[in-house]
Amino acid sequence: MKTGFCTAIAAGLIATAAPAQDEAKEERLVLPSGLEAYLQEVLRQEGGEGAPIVRARYVAEALEAGATLDEVSADLEYLCNADALPRIGEAAGEGVRIIVSLGDRPSDFGVPSPDVRQVFEAFTVESGLCIWEAF
Repeated sequence: MKTGFCTAIAAGLIATAAPAQDEAKEERLVLPSGLEAYLQEVLRQEGGEGAPIVRARYVAEALEAGATLDEVSADLEYLCNADALPRIGEAAGEGVRIIVSLGDRPSDFGVPSPDVRQVFEAFTVESGLCIWEAF
């Protein structure tokens, strides 16, 4: 699993319909680890070669540095299958890559934020499911 800071360039990304931050905080998801998370935003990167990339960015304020790999991996897979995939609907065709990130507080995409604890994983949509991509 890759962890670190998201330093991707935001060019070419389009924000899709996501709840306003205050409204999203009310729509908390209970993760397999017991953490509660809410959706910060969904970004879709169009163009290029291959299928589009969808970035589903979540916040779990209680995310701790000591979380185990198994706990965080299960949480990210759950977020992809239970929330991100249904949220993007028909846009989640075969081969679409969904990158799920989970931070301990909201952050701006593409802006280095060393004080934000963040983990992320990439998944490919196959047969209507999020399949983890081993980097």
